[in-house]
Amino acid sequence: MEQDKVKFMIDMINNMDIKDKLRLAIRVNETVYTSIDYDKKEIFQKFENRLKKIDNEYGKNLHINQYILMITAKITELTKEEQNQIALYLYNIVC
Repeated sequence: MEQDKVKFMIDMINNMDIKDKLRLAIRVNETVYTSIDYDKKEIFQKFENRLKKIDNEYGKNLHINQYILMITAKITELTKEEQNQIALYLYNIVC
């Protein structure tokens, strides 16, 4: 059952373009509601630098995609282990 939640989230992420994957990774990394076991500050910098290279509008617009917010909320509902699985998956596909 728990693996189904992780697989569902991964399927949602796979349907996103690279810019939205990076925005999601940044958002998940920023929120205090995730319990991810890595250096959030260092990983945030990697995601942000990558997004700045491919999205000229990043940083100029404060609009956050509602879909990204919904996925972030779903990730915060997962267990710590599930959150770490999602975070590791995001890191591997965008870095």
